[in-house]
Amino acid sequence: MENESNSTETNQSLDDNKSTAADNNAESEIKKSEGSEESAVNYENKINELNDKYLRLYSEFDNYRKRTIKEKSDLIKSAGEDVFKIIIPVIDDFERAIKANESSEDLAAIKEGIQLIYSKFKSSVQAKGLTAFETIGQSFDSEVMEAITHIPAADESQKNKVIDEIEKGYKLGDKVIRFAKVVIAQ
Repeated sequence: MENESNSTETNQSLDDNKSTAADNNAESEIKKSEGSEESAVNYENKINELNDKYLRLYSEFDNYRKRTIKEKSDLIKSAGEDVFKIIIPVIDDFERAIKANESSEDLAAIKEGIQLIYSKFKSSVQAKGLTAFETIGQSFDSEVMEAITHIPAADESQKNKVIDEIEKGYKLGDKVIRFAKVVIAQ
């Protein structure tokens, strides 16, 4: 019987060890699950924070894009405003000249008035950067000139040079906005 009693005690002690091990495992699982729950909450908070930052950044970029589109649209609508501001006084001068010419018989005064209006207009557009460039006597340059026709050269020094200018060429700053139409000697 003693043998049975020892075996019962051994079984009981094994059961106690098993239950202690099971308790320890359960406690460590609870701790792990509590730790994993805390880390899951931390990860969730981090994800929410990053998502919020992303949405704010996306909203800022979208607002910036809309604002720049509006600014470009406004700029395009009012791009000619400066030019028109300098042309309007010239139009006023032309209207006054036309009205004065209805009753005037003095041809010299009419010519002088037209010359004054032309000078005012030319200086106004030059102030905005528009300049005419000279072509007569220059060598032909396809970057700023357009050859309308060719005529025979009177002598060798005139070959490939501009003999006549049909329309003046204009630059706005350094950019050619109208090519000069010229006649070239060949």
